[in-house]
Parts: sequence; structure tokens; C-alpha cells
Amino acid sequence: MTRIRANRLALALLLLGTALLYLIGLSRSGWANPYYSAAAQAASQSWKALLFGSLDSANFITVDKTPASLWLMGLSVRVFGLSSFAILLPQALCGVGAVAMLYATVKRWAGANAGLIAGTVLALTPVAVLMFRFNNPDALLVLLLIAGAYGVTRAIQSGQTRWLAQIGRESCRERVCKMGRSRWLLYE
Repeated sequence: MTRIRANRLALALLLLGTALLYLIGLSRSGWANPYYSAAAQAASQSWKALLFGSLDSANFITVDKTPASLWLMGLSVRVFGLSSFAILLPQALCGVGAVAMLYATVKRWAGANAGLIAGTVLALTPVAVLMFRFNNPDALLVLLLIAGAYGVTRAIQSGQTRWLAQIGRESCRERVCKMGRSRWLLYE
């Protein structure tokens, strides 16, 4: 087996293992944060509530965070019906995506083996396991921060400005995900 095929197989196994870790027994968390679960239910009943991240389908009051992570939960509930699994599924998938993005980012600097180690460490970090199985906006925020880091890596390596545009896009998405929590990236 060639080295490239072995790395691809190892990455596939890492992502499969991560998906199993985050998805098996996902409903055991119940409704997780009932505040965001109510917003996901409202989003499944009203497109306007989905757009604005409203707590109720009449769009009377919004939640305390910007609506990006609620969009994912609301769409999931629209597709799969109201259940704790449907509400928590987007967070678990964000976790798998974050592991894949971290692998791709680290691989560009230090090689495939280092990327696999970084992805494994992220996947198995206890707080990450908890975060990617709960419906707070942190799962999407982590995915977007890693996507921004990937853009930085590509911009430095290639010298192309289109990767700098990705950094700007990801920073804006992070703001829509969890307000000012991504500001630290701009000041570092």
C-alpha cells in the first residue's frame, strides 16, 4: 500500500471513529440546553424564527446569541423532526468537520502524521467530546476558527489573496455564530 493510500485510510478511520464517538448515544444528553432547543423547535415551525434565532415561532423574542448555530439546528429539526438527536446532530457533525479541518491545516505545515495526531488529540479531548455533543454554539465556533486557521496557512504558503478573503469570511461567520468571541483572532 502506498504512503498516500495509507494516510487516506488513516484519515478515514479517524473521521469514522470521531463520528462514532460523537454520534453514538447522542440522545442521552436529552434536550441539552433547553433554551437553544426551544429556539430550534421554533425555527422548525417558522422561517422568520429560523432567520432571526427566535425563541418562539411567533418571533417575539430572540436568544442571547447570534443565530448561525441555531440555523443548523433548525434545519436539522425541519429535516428529521423534533428530537434531541436532530437538535444535537449538527454539533456532532461540526466536530467531525473540525477534526478534518485541523488535519488539513496541520498536514500543510508538518505532514500527514502530525495532522493525524492533531486530529486525534482534538477528537479525544474530553471538553471537545462534551462540546460536540451539546447544543451550545461552541461547536460551530470551533469549526469556523479552524477553517480560519486553514485560510491563514494557505495564504502564507501560497501568497494568494483569495485565502485572505477566506479568513475574512470565517471571521464574519464566527461573529454570526457567537458574537464577539472571535475578536481575539484579530488582536493576536
